[in-house]
Amino acid sequence: MPRVIFLPNDSLCPEGAVIETRPGESVCEAALRHGIEIEHACEMSCACTTCHIYVREGYDSLEPADDLEEDFLDKAWGVDPDSRLSCQVIPEDGDLVVEIPKYTINMVSERH
Repeated sequence: MPRVIFLPNDSLCPEGAVIETRPGESVCEAALRHGIEIEHACEMSCACTTCHIYVREGYDSLEPADDLEEDFLDKAWGVDPDSRLSCQVIPEDGDLVVEIPKYTINMVSERH
């Protein structure tokens, strides 16, 4: 099974983490199952940007982002070429190294 290696994040996983994913499981689902509380305001329906991550290694092994995910990534804080929404990333062909951004934009709780 593919592993997801989380780089250290001060609030969500200060030591970093290495977790295994289940077949068909998104990075967000796997993280939550292992106690890494990635924000997911839309309940993983690809309707917000709160689960934004950077895929630092293994990006090329992923299916490309679809148009809906790309549209939401345009609204995310701190987007770079490695950005994806963790609710849409399903590791299949290898391990991933991911970084959780320090900040996120929650359109609901921030009343935008």
